[in-house]
Amino acid sequence: MMQAMQDAKMGDDVYGEDPTVNQLQLKVARITGHEDALFFPSGTQSNLVALLTHCKRADEYIVAQTAHTYKYEGGGAAALGGIQPQPMERNSDGTLDLEHIEKLIKADDFHFAKTRLVALENTTTDGMAISASYCQKVRQLCDRNRLALHLDGARVFNAAAKLNVDVMELTKHFDSVSVCLSKGLGAPVGSVLSGSHEFVSSARRWRKVVGGGMRQAGIIAAAGIYALDHNVSRLSEDHSNAEYLANRLSEFDDISIEFGGACTNMVFLRLKSTNHDEFASFAESKGVLFTGRNPIRMVTHKDLAKSDIDLAVERLGAYFG
Repeated sequence: MMQAMQDAKMGDDVYGEDPTVNQLQLKVARITGHEDALFFPSGTQSNLVALLTHCKRADEYIVAQTAHTYKYEGGGAAALGGIQPQPMERNSDGTLDLEHIEKLIKADDFHFAKTRLVALENTTTDGMAISASYCQKVRQLCDRNRLALHLDGARVFNAAAKLNVDVMELTKHFDSVSVCLSKGLGAPVGSVLSGSHEFVSSARRWRKVVGGGMRQAGIIAAAGIYALDHNVSRLSEDHSNAEYLANRLSEFDDISIEFGGACTNMVFLRLKSTNHDEFASFAESKGVLFTGRNPIRMVTHKDLAKSDIDLAVERLGAYFG
């Protein structure tokens, strides 16, 4: 990947003149089943621009309570776009109930915000993979109600690996898809937003507005191309390692594993009686880092092997005696 970055041909991407960025965008458009795509420095900005492109001020979008675009992206759509989120509870499998979605769609009445969009994510924030058949059903719902459909596909390649399907089977139902290159794919930075030519043309303007235009960005786009070419087929290894991690951690009586095991490359655990802050400080002192507070989240990735997991579990085991 470093060599690919060093060898990258570059130009000014603000003017669409960076050949490596253009190559990456075409590649993602083809992979996701769309006409065009646009490179962004982050997934948060990619999702924000998607919402700004689909919705106007005083419009709303329907989204899960726990979804990244609603809960973890700083309220950007509301703050910068005047877009109202309409959050709803998820089902236990990570999906949104279709009948509930329809009930939340506002009537054409000046008392209400205009419902313009449904936003899903795959995988979910806790690593659940959402099936292609479900995505198709939501597409049909949106078509009936003349709504757009966006996918926060930060980890959609993980979802495809889990479901053993081509990623296009999960993305082709959406008007826009945001794909992250720096999650399981291992690139240092960047996300790509795909959609129709018309959508991407409008999104390019919004990218400029929110400060996402980059100049000689080919150096980081090259990393994304390398990741797509070399790091997708191995994602199942991360899933296997996550399951191994969940099994090892369940050996400790004071740890309870959420969801009965790993969700793709994520493991969520709860401490039954141990003080969280004390445990986190101990783990950090032993070189084991994680995020979250009951549940704690641990994520496997391409730079971790089973031997690393064994070492981490051994170090954490010292805490429990």
